[in-house]
Amino acid sequence: MLQDALIALVDKHPCIGFWQCYYRLRYKGYSWNHKKLYRVYTSMRLNIRRRAKRRLPERVKIPLSIPTAPNQTWSLDFISDSLSDGRKFRLLNVIDDFNRQSLAVEADTSLPALRVIRVLENLITQKGKPANIRCDNGPEFISHCLQQWCEKQSISLQYIQPGKPTQNAYVERNNGTLRKELLNAYLFSSLKEVRIMIEDWQQDYNGHRPHKALGYLTPNMYLNEWKIKNKNPIFNLKSLPST
Repeated sequence: MLQDALIALVDKHPCIGFWQCYYRLRYKGYSWNHKKLYRVYTSMRLNIRRRAKRRLPERVKIPLSIPTAPNQTWSLDFISDSLSDGRKFRLLNVIDDFNRQSLAVEADTSLPALRVIRVLENLITQKGKPANIRCDNGPEFISHCLQQWCEKQSISLQYIQPGKPTQNAYVERNNGTLRKELLNAYLFSSLKEVRIMIEDWQQDYNGHRPHKALGYLTPNMYLNEWKIKNKNPIFNLKSLPST
């Protein structure tokens, strides 16, 4: 009976400790001695609480489609690294899956959801609005702020399944190139230096680096060829399908 009372109490109030349990039970009319209650409490291992993990909603596997036009899908991901003095920083990496173009690489010590939204708003001003955004289940991406912003913008926010980075393969491939060619190749003494080097790397990546997946064209060349074929440099996003 004592164990049943404790279980019922802790299930209803999972964050309370021993003395909260003791007095709550006393106020309910139970007269157990606190020593006896504590022996039962510890034998049930209620004194060893585990932090409850935030449960993610079940993610449906969305096949990695091959975009047929710009702005159909943008992929987002984070990369971490550190400066020469040990201070850590993060990079928000945004690419257009269509031509593998590096749209943004935002560097800072902290990149919360509101900062992610600001980066996306700046990109939309420059490039137009994407039909879909694909990302993992990082805390910045599952934020209600980002979800509400995407709903307001009529952008489909697509989450990959946890532990399945291959479902975001385009940006994962870009991450590997960025790390190999820049982060692992240089020591950075400041964030300012990181940002300058990133800008140079982006210009080379988009304008001069041939991609096997693009028929050995650069992202810019691939985009220009698409514009010529479609004879319309302005993308009508309403006509683009959601993947």
